[in-house]
Amino acid sequence: MPKRILQGLVVSDKQDKTVVVKVERRFTHPLLKKTVRRSKRYQAHDEGNSFKVGDQIFIQESAPISKSKRWVVVGTELPTS
Repeated sequence: MPKRILQGLVVSDKQDKTVVVKVERRFTHPLLKKTVRRSKRYQAHDEGNSFKVGDQIFIQESAPISKSKRWVVVGTELPTS
């Protein structure tokens, strides 16, 4: 099964080797027919502490790294297969 890749915005880099990434999704409400924005925060592993608040990055699913980290930072550009 392929690993999911999401794009998001770094909202916190205070932890060592970890960044908190806000991923936003947009969809049309089924009843109101209005575009709705929902966001979710993911903790992702950043080995080199190279990303700062405000960076747009891509994260990829991985095996559990810690209690809350299940994602790894891929980089600022979408990786090519």
